[in-house]
Amino acid sequence: MAKITQQQLAERWYLSPRTLEQWRWLGKGPKFLKIGARVLYDENDIAAYEADRLCQNTCGPLTKEGL
Repeated sequence: MAKITQQQLAERWYLSPRTLEQWRWLGKGPKFLKIGARVLYDENDIAAYEADRLCQNTCGPLTKEGL
């Protein structure tokens, strides 16, 4: 299981690392591992999170029928 840092995920998604911090506080975003002050994300969890948010249009997520 490959892990990436908050900074690496922020760069991947073109977000501020602060946005990811807020998402964790709000219970949003992908699962994460916190050891001490260090936060890591598993690449498999990130891929699953991204797959769950695929959209066909701006009205909502892609349905199973749309795949």
